[in-house]
Amino acid sequence: MRKFNNPWRGRGLAEGTLGDVPWPAADARDVGALLARCPFHDPTPLVRCDGFAGAGEVFVKDERTRMGLGSFKALGAAYVIARDAAEGRARGRTYVAASAGNHGLSVAAGAMAFGARAAIYLSDAVPETFAARLRGIGAQVERAGATYEESMRAAMQAAEDNAWMLLSDSSWPGYFDRPWRVMEGYLALADEVVQAMDEPPTHILLQAGVGGLAGACAAAFRAAWGDYPQIVVVEPDAAPALMESVRAGRAVVTQGPVSAMGRLDCKEPSLIALKGLARDADDFVTISEDEAAAAMPRLAEAGLASTPSGGAGLAALLAMEPLGPDARVLCILSEAPE
Repeated sequence: MRKFNNPWRGRGLAEGTLGDVPWPAADARDVGALLARCPFHDPTPLVRCDGFAGAGEVFVKDERTRMGLGSFKALGAAYVIARDAAEGRARGRTYVAASAGNHGLSVAAGAMAFGARAAIYLSDAVPETFAARLRGIGAQVERAGATYEESMRAAMQAAEDNAWMLLSDSSWPGYFDRPWRVMEGYLALADEVVQAMDEPPTHILLQAGVGGLAGACAAAFRAAWGDYPQIVVVEPDAAPALMESVRAGRAVVTQGPVSAMGRLDCKEPSLIALKGLARDADDFVTISEDEAAAAMPRLAEAGLASTPSGGAGLAALLAMEPLGPDARVLCILSEAPE
């Protein structure tokens, strides 16, 4: 495990850096009403696993049943499409996205629910099981490239060539509105946690790929609980895009091998997430492939079976020095096992 203490905590990156990038949303009041329009939307459980990894109280937000899709990602794209539907702009539209799996499921489910179509671009690294699930809910699936970044470029080109609506969970210069809304959808998860906990946690571990979930939740938890919790962002050693960007004081593209934490294997951060996490996160840590793999049997024994991506926050907790009996830890189990 590598750790980096955030020097920008509380103020964000230097003035002028990412100046035109919006801050993540933190108010979930409008999210719930729109998500209620989506079939099968219900809150997911917050479960306790006390004593796990030497911490006194451990709370796990279990996203494995979210909207029948098996991942927190169901909250993002489906929420954006629900907004479009409420404004009469979804039916008949084709939404196109690149995905490492779960974002594509949300796009496809939202499109199916509101009379739209979905075209999802996957890299060769995405398991065929995800492709089959996407096709099972009506998505057109295309393979493009060896990495997520290559599939993203293909999705962007398809959007331009076909006049489709690009719906990404990442953001870059000139593309902010849609990913900002995707992150806003994730606030439903954070709001459920805040409502379920009678007092704030001392530590929050948030796994990150491009950073959408971590950025949204960190903003919401700071709004609800202030500076009290220590927020730790967890990335794979192979893809420390947020850590290295915060270290550099600007967005950077990282290099590394393919990670078994596939949904977190993103070499370039979302700019919205980076802007928010540079302000809201206390620490950034990376975990190795071995640390992630070693945690999976422990999670299964605790009734928390997941993937290395979905359990990365809990894997980091296991890899840390024990936080002690007074620690009150919050983690997110972000997806079901494959």
